[in-house]
Amino acid sequence: MTDIAYFEPISGTGGADRGIRYRPTRFAASPWAPGTLNGPSVCGLAARAVEIEFGGDEFLPARCTIDLFRAARDIVTSTRVRPVRSGGRIRVVDVEVVQHPEDGDEVVVARGSTVFLRTSSNPPGQRWHRPAETVTFHPPAVAAEDDDLFPRFASDATAGAVGEWGRDMAAHQNAHRKRRWSRAAPIVTGEKPTPFQSAVVSAEAASFVSNWGSAGIGFINCDLTVALSRLPSDGRVGVEADLHIEDDGVSVSTAGLYDADGMFGTALVTAVNNAAAQIDFTTVDISERFREA
Repeated sequence: MTDIAYFEPISGTGGADRGIRYRPTRFAASPWAPGTLNGPSVCGLAARAVEIEFGGDEFLPARCTIDLFRAARDIVTSTRVRPVRSGGRIRVVDVEVVQHPEDGDEVVVARGSTVFLRTSSNPPGQRWHRPAETVTFHPPAVAAEDDDLFPRFASDATAGAVGEWGRDMAAHQNAHRKRRWSRAAPIVTGEKPTPFQSAVVSAEAASFVSNWGSAGIGFINCDLTVALSRLPSDGRVGVEADLHIEDDGVSVSTAGLYDADGMFGTALVTAVNNAAAQIDFTTVDISERFREA
């Protein structure tokens, strides 16, 4: 895989990763404003921190919530992790994403909580599941190479058409349901993202596919909640808008998370009006960075 990532360590990583600081790369740049970081980079760094310290083969990171309450800047960044509960079936871990200005005190730009649940077997009985014939997410028929990080997009406006999935974002700027299929970029240089990291980084696109309308995207998400029944089977994750409501400049959206084997989780985001920095994908292609990679 091309050696790109959202962050590069200032000093060598190792052990529990405590005290390590990271410098954002150009890949972490936000399209909303110069000198700020994008949501996937911040969420990914938080997810990586809790997994390094408290992940385990017997425990699934079943729910991860990250509050993005301050714009993260293009400056040195670190994480702080604190265990809240470590029981036989449940672990709860808090995390903060901290930034370190050269001319001031450290600033917390995001915080999160992850719930790890011990895996076992399902209880007896039958329960309702979404019927297979109602599933509307189907990955692209042609697999991309492992080092291809360029997202593919689709929308209901092109459903059923030959070549429904494509790289042209302008072709899907409409008022219909949208989908995204991509491989998550590494969070830190020299590391391959774990399935959990891939899920969280990819799930941040729930805001993208849900709030992207006919005039572009004018809502910016303030949080991300990822709920998983299992981890994705490989590095490619699909995100499909499932529900979207908006009133008085506030939106709530949910999205389904998919891999090649089917649905494995959901994502929830709340967002606020950011029309002053509206992004029109017919004139601005934020995926340009993937071509350069």
